[in-house]
Amino acid sequence: MNSYPKIGLFLKFAPLFLALICKTIWAADIPQGNVTDSRVINSPSEEPGSWLTYGQNFKEQRFSELTQINTDTIARLGLAWTAQIGDYNMRMQGTPLVVDGVMYVSNGWSVIYALDATTGEEIWKYDPEVDRSYIRLACCGPAHNRGVAVYEGKVFVGTFDGRLIAVNAETGEEVWDVDTWIPEGLGRFNITGAPRAAAGKVYIGQGSGESGHRRGYVTAYDADTGEVSWRFFLVPGDPSQPFEHPEMELAAQTWGGEWWKYGGGGTAWNSLVYDEEFNSLYIGVGNGAPWPREIRSPGGGDDLFLSTIVSVDVETGRMNWYYQTTPGDNWDYSSAMDMALGEIEFGGEMRKVVLQAPKNGFFYVIDREDGELLRALPYTEGIDWATHVDMETGRPVENPDVVYESEPQWIMPANSGAHNWEPQSWDNELGLMYFYYHDIANFYSLDEGFVETGEYEIRERGLSLGWGEGEYRRRLIEEAGPRPESQAYIGAFDPITGGYKWRHELESDYNGGVVATRGGLLFHPEGTGEFSARDTDEVKYCGDIMLQELFGRHQ
Repeated sequence: MNSYPKIGLFLKFAPLFLALICKTIWAADIPQGNVTDSRVINSPSEEPGSWLTYGQNFKEQRFSELTQINTDTIARLGLAWTAQIGDYNMRMQGTPLVVDGVMYVSNGWSVIYALDATTGEEIWKYDPEVDRSYIRLACCGPAHNRGVAVYEGKVFVGTFDGRLIAVNAETGEEVWDVDTWIPEGLGRFNITGAPRAAAGKVYIGQGSGESGHRRGYVTAYDADTGEVSWRFFLVPGDPSQPFEHPEMELAAQTWGGEWWKYGGGGTAWNSLVYDEEFNSLYIGVGNGAPWPREIRSPGGGDDLFLSTIVSVDVETGRMNWYYQTTPGDNWDYSSAMDMALGEIEFGGEMRKVVLQAPKNGFFYVIDREDGELLRALPYTEGIDWATHVDMETGRPVENPDVVYESEPQWIMPANSGAHNWEPQSWDNELGLMYFYYHDIANFYSLDEGFVETGEYEIRERGLSLGWGEGEYRRRLIEEAGPRPESQAYIGAFDPITGGYKWRHELESDYNGGVVATRGGLLFHPEGTGEFSARDTDEVKYCGDIMLQELFGRHQ
């Protein structure tokens, strides 16, 4: 069996395939990569068969309005083609974009492929020749990349060695290449998230928050030239030096100790969402580093802007508002998970909202205009670290019985989160979010050296988690007893009531993201190897295609 990463499309009935993949067929007289702001805004109604951005459109709802493939016709769907786009030493996490019949997709080493969406044949390939030694900085396994952006005739990719590159969408020739790293006392990093392009700019963050001296920031680049338009830092630096912008002076007041010597973390490794209605960019900020706040920021407070959703003005890069989901993050509970923009009825009026199910187990509904928290309800029963979110203060109420600094223990959710980066799908008409989550516990403890000496040393290679290693950690785990049982689910969640319309238990703990359609289907790859379809109205199973060779066991 060939285990190299592949991408595939499904076909038994050609008209259905064409409806799903593209409304317009690639032709020589159509400028390639002709994606503009207005086209993306109008795409849900004018070209529902296109997939122009990471989240399908600027609202990143990932919901298809197509109906030709439905519960009656799903049995006619099958595998059309596969294309090998990588080797074994990578993970496939990217979302393919489909623009005028051309599919643009990246592999784990940030190589871009332009494929004919009807046949899978390669049109061109661009290899950024990533320095593979950067694997030593990577969090969470082999090389991975979550996709590209297509905008105004160019394809943009963030590379595993920290660059942002623009290539010609028609020829695959490089247009510009910039290093996003800031060398002033900061360690190198990986980029694993997909860039976003809108309002004449390309936006990118970075990963590797736990890999040495890392301090998160997001940069906006001019889409034509690659020049920096603005940069927004997410964690304050050394307070003895001038702050880069006023928000860092505010943030520094919420940290303790000498956090800047550790970097602090707070990388924006996944979710960036552009909102044309408020001319804003919403940034999903990652976890602190090292993980234990007792090491990272002793005596500190909320440690802004860790585990926070930050709204910034796309023209100036200045902050509009912020909401912190996990103040003083102590568990790697990132808020870098996908966000969707929508409209819901709340308190008798329609509100424009941002929706997110971050790692910590609570689902947040936030007003996009002013950052007001409207709802924060648990989407899983597997939450140990907090009892609830106090709606008067907007803060989670931490469980006083779950303190791993004094008593190392198993805690849910794990550092992988109840919900991670795997994409979700928002039906704005029904007010339902379709997504998969899992209840998995992680064993949390403090580093042995820190417990003995009060000191912790950051390493520049590998991860600096601060939770202990080797025989010390194995002994603590043995003393704590067996790991709690794990389980995964997929469901249709109502974020206003906090209930599920339906929920289904999955066989594998780790699974892929989902796409729901107006045809009443929910597609999702499972960790067991099936590409499955379910009825969005109920838990009814509609069929699957076994793609063990294509997907592998872990998505």
